[in-house]
Order: sequence, then structure tokens, then C-alpha cells
Amino acid sequence: MRTRWVMKMIIGGLVAFTIALALFGQAVHYLWNWLMPALFHLPAITFWQSVGLLTLSWVLFGGWRGYRGPRGGRRMMGRWKQMTPEERAKFREFMLSRCGSFGTEAESKPGTAS
Repeated sequence: MRTRWVMKMIIGGLVAFTIALALFGQAVHYLWNWLMPALFHLPAITFWQSVGLLTLSWVLFGGWRGYRGPRGGRRMMGRWKQMTPEERAKFREFMLSRCGSFGTEAESKPGTAS
């Protein structure tokens, strides 16, 4: 009984992967052939070349490595709620020293580099 369930899951995963690959490959194919020849005078590509571009971008940019699902930020939110106001202020100062300020706050300060 368990073996059947595992086989169904494997086959279902392969079918889902094939459908996703076909949809994303076709989307890249259409978008490339619509935009790139007109904008940059590049040649049109085939479906399989678009799948190759998808694979290359997945390898170069890391795939799903950064994806944490819908609950990704809950751990930090829990820690933030447990901090005292002094700890929060100290953490903000630490992050500003590490990352610097950005957005409208940085634009409004005179002498900040953009």
C-alpha cells in the first residue's frame, strides 16, 4: 500500500515538473522572440533553447535556494516580539551600521552618496 503511494507521488511530481517546464519554457520562448529581436537585434530562439536559458539562469542565480515558503519570516518576527525596546533600538543601530540607510531617509539627508 505504501509503495503505491510513493509511486503515485513520484509520478505526480514528474508530471508536475514536466508541465511547469513546458509552461515556463514556452513563456520564455514567446517573450524572447517578442522582445529581444526588436530591442537588441538578437536572433529568435527555439523552445529547447528557451529551456536551456531557463536551466542556465537556474544554475547561475541559484534556483530555489532562497525560497523559504510562506513561513520564512516568522522566526525573526517571533524574536522581534520578544525583544525589549532597548534591544530593538540596539538591533536597528547595528543593522544601520552594517547595511546603511536607504530609501527616502537617505535621499533627504544632505551629503549622502547615492
